[in-house]
Amino acid sequence: MPDAPSDLLSRTALGVFGLNGRFLAISEELARPAGLTAAWWQVLGAVLQEPLPVAGIARVMGITRQSVQRIADLLAAKGLAEYVPNPAHRRAKLLRPTQEGRAAVARITPAHGVLATRLAEELGETAFAETVEVLDRLTKALDALQGTGGDGGDGGDGAADAPESA
Repeated sequence: MPDAPSDLLSRTALGVFGLNGRFLAISEELARPAGLTAAWWQVLGAVLQEPLPVAGIARVMGITRQSVQRIADLLAAKGLAEYVPNPAHRRAKLLRPTQEGRAAVARITPAHGVLATRLAEELGETAFAETVEVLDRLTKALDALQGTGGDGGDGGDGAADAPESA
């Protein structure tokens, strides 16, 4: 007999919570030699391709705007990121990494690559890609159920406070 949907939801949530803890621990290990925390790495990673406002980073990360603001302010104070004017919004400045911030993230890249290769070998590349697809589908389904369209459902402040991870 197949599992009931409520059992599947519980097992999925517990599995994701366990994975989150594992990813946080791994991210802390990877980030520490670069002088970063997992949360700092995650915020810097969110703005490597293009500067974003704090609310935009929060949406990408799925945490509160206030949590991102705290981390962004720390990164700016340490010279790893900086606020720049936002042509689309006078008050909501954009956060972008400084050269020092980019260099810190770059120091993580080799160990990150080693871990990615080892995980691909353990799972198999096809299963690894399928895992990404399943997680993407799960995220989209939860967003659809919440009616958020991926914005956290809280008017732009991000989702409920959650652990920050890379």
